[in-house]
Amino acid sequence: MTSSFSDRLLGRVRLGGLLALAAPLLAIVFAAIVTAIILQLTGSAPLHTMNLLVDYGSQPRTIVMIINLATTYYISALAVAIGFRMNLFNIGVDGQYRLAALIAAAVGGALVLPGPLHVLVTVLVAVAVGGLWASLAGLLRVTRGVSEVISTIMLNAIATGLGAWLLTTDRLAVAVSGSNNIGTKPIPPSGQFPGLALIPGTQAKVFGFVIVAALLGVAYHVLFNWTRFGFDMRATGRSESAAVASGVNVKKMVLLTMIISGAAAGLVGMPQLLGASYSYSLDFPTGLGFTGIAIALLGRNNPVGIAIGALLWSYLDNSSDILDLEGIPKEIVIIMQGTIVLSVIVAYELVHRYRIAAEQRRVSRQLSPGDPAPKEGAAV
Repeated sequence: MTSSFSDRLLGRVRLGGLLALAAPLLAIVFAAIVTAIILQLTGSAPLHTMNLLVDYGSQPRTIVMIINLATTYYISALAVAIGFRMNLFNIGVDGQYRLAALIAAAVGGALVLPGPLHVLVTVLVAVAVGGLWASLAGLLRVTRGVSEVISTIMLNAIATGLGAWLLTTDRLAVAVSGSNNIGTKPIPPSGQFPGLALIPGTQAKVFGFVIVAALLGVAYHVLFNWTRFGFDMRATGRSESAAVASGVNVKKMVLLTMIISGAAAGLVGMPQLLGASYSYSLDFPTGLGFTGIAIALLGRNNPVGIAIGALLWSYLDNSSDILDLEGIPKEIVIIMQGTIVLSVIVAYELVHRYRIAAEQRRVSRQLSPGDPAPKEGAAV
């Protein structure tokens, strides 16, 4: 009896693993079919286009660019996923990281400190600014019941205006020599995060901040899966009433989750700031927060899944230029990205429903009159 029970349990575990793999595979196949149809309708050969993407993406310099952009995407998606795990929708990651990067760049450019300490102070400033900015949405949620969706959207607009006001030559900015651009005072070498020569065949370096991004993913996994705090966050996200009954302070958890999400968002601009531009200027990357939402959905809030999604998204973004040079509309990349996200969401929902139906059928078979009831005292 015990052996039979173990076999059934092992079978269900294997089925769950197969279903987990089936969802992304179905999504990729569906996205490939849709993309091929669109390419054919626009007069572009699907196989030729795919070969271009593969060839360009396999070049050493392109690989470095993919990893660097994926690093920022990964941190952005983790910041969004922290809110998702507690059923909070932090749309304000975009405003949080831009404001954090601006102030951190100004502080980093004004300080004179030893190397590691200089970098640490700059990063801590970014974390603090991101967390404080996100805390405003958390406070509005717990004190006034304002939806974090509305408040973070408004805070994005406020952050944009505040950043534009601060980034002037009368305040934090200086003129960039040789151009019409303006930016904060450049961060000196002591405050820069050195790159890593990981990819042979090119002199381009991978952002050294990729190590911090990896550690952030580990910390995310440990927080949500191995700590009481993470358990309380997940429990609150699934059922606030049940969490209250268990003695969890829901308002405190909401506020802390928003602060942690904002603190992670403050790190989004650090790879670019400390590893490439060394200054926050008018051409500093924008929109990374909204991309993080799509990647968090694509990765199902799992740090490994998010990493794969970030690499895929970065690969498509970096490959769009080669399509344009070959006369293929680069907008096809946007269509591919949207189709993949939509396909993953639909596929996971289908697999989820199939899993529920399979479990119901299993329970029904066990409770059917034809199955003999287990003898009293029998081992299970």
